[in-house]
Amino acid sequence: MSDAWVTILALIVITAAIKASGPVLIGGRPLPGPVMRTIALMAPALLAGLVVVQTFTSSDGEIVVDARAAGVAAAGALLCVRRTALLGAVVVGAAVTALVRAL
Repeated sequence: MSDAWVTILALIVITAAIKASGPVLIGGRPLPGPVMRTIALMAPALLAGLVVVQTFTSSDGEIVVDARAAGVAAAGALLCVRRTALLGAVVVGAAVTALVRAL
């Protein structure tokens, strides 16, 4: 077995152990309110961080402002101002990005 497969199998086992440790340690008890509020805010914060990293970094890790920033700004403005559906904002963001790249 190659080193890559050993690494993949080890990561599978470690990931399963990490995922199982939460229910085993908590054991069905309810979590405190501050912990629940923090958990509820983690997904949007991680998603926002991913969007920022993917929008403002190039393939070599440098910070850039290009057509992607215009598309994200258009989609964000549409979501905030017009309260439109997410799919519509994605389509508008893609269209704005394509338009800026074409110019």
